[in-house]
Amino acid sequence: MTHIPQNAGWPADRLAEARAVIADVAHHSDHLIRLACNVLVAHGDTAAERKDAQRLLVVIDARRGVARAQREDSGRAAQ
Repeated sequence: MTHIPQNAGWPADRLAEARAVIADVAHHSDHLIRLACNVLVAHGDTAAERKDAQRLLVVIDARRGVARAQREDSGRAAQ
């Protein structure tokens, strides 16, 4: 078995990418924004950053239609 060295900087890289997506929400899909928000909610540096990401998730979820939301949610529950 080959040992793959782990890059200690990857969490910081993912946070930077998530912040870049949030900074330019007009040019990203709701799916990508949702992923970025989930990263920031779980790993954001400050309570304010985590709270803001949670609020944006609510806004993004409110934009999608009810039927689509139910389909997507039931699809996630089945996994």
